[in-house]
Amino acid sequence: MASSFVGRDMAVDLGTANTLVYVRGKGVVLDEPSVVAMNTTTGEVLAVGHEAKRMIGRTPDNIAAIRPLKDGVIADFEATEQMLRYFIQQVHRRRYFAKPRMVICVPSGITAVEQRAVKEAGYQAGARKVYIVEEPMAAAIGAGLPVHEATGNMIVDVGGGTTEVAVISLGGIVTSMSVRTAGDDLDQAIIAWMKKEYSLMLGERTAEEMKLTLGSAFPLPNEPEAEIRGRDMVSGLPRTVVVSSAELRQAIEEPLHNIIDAVRSTLDQTPPELAGDIMDRGIVLTGGGALLRGLDERLRHETGMPVHVAEDPLSSVALGAGKCVEEFEALQQVLVSDVRRF
Repeated sequence: MASSFVGRDMAVDLGTANTLVYVRGKGVVLDEPSVVAMNTTTGEVLAVGHEAKRMIGRTPDNIAAIRPLKDGVIADFEATEQMLRYFIQQVHRRRYFAKPRMVICVPSGITAVEQRAVKEAGYQAGARKVYIVEEPMAAAIGAGLPVHEATGNMIVDVGGGTTEVAVISLGGIVTSMSVRTAGDDLDQAIIAWMKKEYSLMLGERTAEEMKLTLGSAFPLPNEPEAEIRGRDMVSGLPRTVVVSSAELRQAIEEPLHNIIDAVRSTLDQTPPELAGDIMDRGIVLTGGGALLRGLDERLRHETGMPVHVAEDPLSSVALGAGKCVEEFEALQQVLVSDVRRF
């Protein structure tokens, strides 16, 4: 029983859309949407994760379903801290002894202030020591790339709030770009497009479901279509329209283009030796955005590079951060060090 007295080390992939928790020796034990439902009058937390996500767009006045992270960084500090604390308690049932070491993933383009906020949230939620690892690095480790070798590995991590593109060699990031265009922006683009084309108001959840069922980045052999329900903006009544996946592709064209541009400009800044390696090894796609049909085809088409989707794109970052926890001493160098000489 002795092991339960020690706070187990954990890694947290604190994402805009989903938060995953990896516990040392156990693997990924928790994967929930990053949503907190709060009672606005008393300030108490009613639900977190799946429970809270069901409430988005369906709440009365005194309840707010908040997504505490926006664009990969903390937008609502209290809610983030509550959420983290809740997730840690889910994992550590007996929390009297639990003061874990924690590795938290952050986007690579994060400012010092935003990074400070992530650390604070970790300490407030009960961590003994918080380490920070950059998302593309964690994603690359999680996708099984040989990050410590002297070859170029290119990772494209399309998440909910940010798209991280990085070229990694010798255990460090050589060139990277973090653009705040990702899954959420695709949803917003769908909402805006449906408004414009069909004058139909959609909720965020419906838009996300449309993206999952119909979304594609490259023409498909058989384009599916689906009935979409929303509120008619003219009559104000609920209405159903049939939308095909080709139309949806037009809707998400702009944010998709931004993502592809980020890949292009990262390739543009890559040292020639590494660019040659990437030509051989290809680009690896991770993150929820990697599940968008035809994204690999589209990138192949636009860059001329081979593109592979990671085995489990949704949990690559968590698995990579988890590996940092398992082999703490060996992977210490990839963690962002605390000592900042100003």
